[in-house]
Amino acid sequence: MTHSRVQRRASAPIRARRIAVAAALAMVAAWLLPGTARAQIGSERYAAMVVEARTGRVLIAANADETRYPASLTKMMTLYMLFDALAEGRVQLNTPIRMSEEAASRPPSKLGLPAGSTLTVHQAILALVTKSANDVAAAVGEHLAGSEERFGQVMTLRARAIGMTRTTFRNASGLPDPDNTTTARDMATLGLRLIRDHPTRYHYFSTVHFNWGRAMIRNHNRMLGDYEGADGIKTGFIRDSGFNIVTSAIRDNIRLVGVTMGGSSWVERDRHMGALLDQGFAQMGVAPRPPSSLMAAVPAVGAARAATSARRAVPDRRARTTRAAAVQPRVGPGRGTTAARAATRAVAPPVPRAAAARQPVARTAARSTTRPVAPRVEQGSRASTPALPRPVPRTPTRR
Repeated sequence: MTHSRVQRRASAPIRARRIAVAAALAMVAAWLLPGTARAQIGSERYAAMVVEARTGRVLIAANADETRYPASLTKMMTLYMLFDALAEGRVQLNTPIRMSEEAASRPPSKLGLPAGSTLTVHQAILALVTKSANDVAAAVGEHLAGSEERFGQVMTLRARAIGMTRTTFRNASGLPDPDNTTTARDMATLGLRLIRDHPTRYHYFSTVHFNWGRAMIRNHNRMLGDYEGADGIKTGFIRDSGFNIVTSAIRDNIRLVGVTMGGSSWVERDRHMGALLDQGFAQMGVAPRPPSSLMAAVPAVGAARAATSARRAVPDRRARTTRAAAVQPRVGPGRGTTAARAATRAVAPPVPRAAAARQPVARTAARSTTRPVAPRVEQGSRASTPALPRPVPRTPTRR
């Protein structure tokens, strides 16, 4: 055998590897093309959907029918029920709602009203929209249905009636409960129905802040100021859901409703929601807008989608050790979180909120007229909310 033949045979595997690498790089480059929404949150908790509000046409969908924990998005349904009660005359905006000991015991985020005190329906709406107050949500549920447990049942029945076929509510707040589950599609449906069924109440979701006592409470939904055209709706977080959001925005008389679930931070979630809405508006022929400072740095990570696709082929073989895990649909279809997030951080690490430098303040005799600002605490915290059991898939795993 001649030297040239040996060299050609030896180089054949190298050429094959080079071709494979080139093909992989081409696929990654295609994912990273500008103008498409990419989710660094492509973990087992990720789901998203964007719909056009007038017709309900689905523009974007990813894991839209997979079971997820709604967290404080649950309060959208609590508000829907309260708006129903207002429309039917069962309550008025000045109707007092009493805070029970049970409701007052709910963990943050909360107003912190003592048991026995009251607030009006109008104040309750503002507290749910901005502060995402768990104690107020429980009090509303008790006022409308007698108990929060019963309110969860009524919520579920009403949700099914308006087309939320895969949602079950167990409480008024969205605090951790393995049976309190939904899907991105159902959350988009709820957003649409709030706009259509209660158009005179939807303006509450545009509230940036409201005054409570001596404090000014700001809305958790930063999309209201960071995304042009955004006018609602709601954010949510517990440890097992990640950072969720439902956002509605209108540009050139075209309204979209978007859902993003499973973010690892509010920055990541909001950036991705903005990118999805941009993509949806582009599909509707709406001219692009200059991005805000937050939206300008949307992470471009194709590995998240690759991880999302790959994990569907991996069966979950973990032992089911709890009763809830044996009966519930699994929240999240598989694995791939670590690789997706690592790839994201390599491209564009999340941008933290700018921390104000602490400066010494000169003492003066004049009393300050500035209201204290209540801190933004999304529902629950990684330290305070218990981990929920992972429910099993809807369909049995083939052995």
